[in-house]
Amino acid sequence: MNRIPTLAAGHAAVDFYQGAVPALVPFLVAQRGYGYVAASGIVLAATLSSSIVQPLFGVLTDRWRMPWLIPVSTVLAGAGVAAGGLSGSYALTWLAVALSGLGVAAYHPESARLARIASAGGHVRMSWFSLGGTLGFACAPVLVTPLLAVGGLEASPFLVVPAVAGALATLPAVRALTGGTRAAKAAPVARGRDDWAAFARLTLVIVFRSVVYVGLSAFVALLMGGGAAGAVALFVLFAGGAVGTVLGGRLAARYGRVRTMRMAYVLAVPAVAGVVLVPGPAAYVFVAASSIALYTPFSLHVTLGQDMLPNRVGTAGGVTLGLAVSVGGLASPLVGAVAEASSLRTALACLIVFPVLAWLLARTIKEPEPLPAAEPA
Repeated sequence: MNRIPTLAAGHAAVDFYQGAVPALVPFLVAQRGYGYVAASGIVLAATLSSSIVQPLFGVLTDRWRMPWLIPVSTVLAGAGVAAGGLSGSYALTWLAVALSGLGVAAYHPESARLARIASAGGHVRMSWFSLGGTLGFACAPVLVTPLLAVGGLEASPFLVVPAVAGALATLPAVRALTGGTRAAKAAPVARGRDDWAAFARLTLVIVFRSVVYVGLSAFVALLMGGGAAGAVALFVLFAGGAVGTVLGGRLAARYGRVRTMRMAYVLAVPAVAGVVLVPGPAAYVFVAASSIALYTPFSLHVTLGQDMLPNRVGTAGGVTLGLAVSVGGLASPLVGAVAEASSLRTALACLIVFPVLAWLLARTIKEPEPLPAAEPA
């Protein structure tokens, strides 16, 4: 039985809380009087705890199989955000949001391993698993904002509902894929040589991609004029990501992962340039094209990393899904500084160089031998 839809639903439930934190911030500012520094600190708590800690969970899941982390971490991610809306103390709010990020970090390495088993090595199925996370992140503002607009921060306990639903939904798939407690606790068997040099290059490719996408998501609404025009730009950006995630799996099945990755970054260069240089409504077309191009290799990064580190699948998932993806957020303040010193359009023009760098580095990466579809018990 195909377990990918169930795992994708769980992935959506967890990544929902990555998008929920930015949606929570305006209400913290309005009801508690947080300034920009305090508000950015809340977002930083979620980002740092979910990205930096994630490879550590990858190392742990490489040594011990911990499928119980999947439902537990899902609930933890939801409980942290729900508690963050209730706590009146800034310190407690910061800790609650950091706890949510910890849940997100704990979820991804083990879930990526199980998704690889469930997908039987298929790129299309793996792209559907990645799509779940993309949709969860994109749906968060749509659900969180109306709820808190009506009920205020006092309604934040309801935000734990997606986490509980996601945890319950994934339990049957987790039990089926782990084959029972004995198999779940078994240590992995060595299966080839880990190519750390290739994995390091792939990690840099993901970082370059992250800088571009995070920069666009942070400032494209302002570039388009804010208000309704900015909201449409963000919707187009998120929707394009969903399309690109599925498209990447299908193209990889036909042309190969590395070739698809290279083509995507080549197309991202004129697409990002169009966002910056083309005025008026036509810019929306380039926003969509940029998002599709940047998300086409998203799920392929995960499987490439796992194949490059066949004995460190959890570590590969932790880096490709967590650390390298989130590092781009650290570059956003630099983009903002350039915008203040010159203009927003000039600052975003600097992003054009990063898909070029990603393409050049991707040319040095070769297609690794794929891992077996399932791990030996």
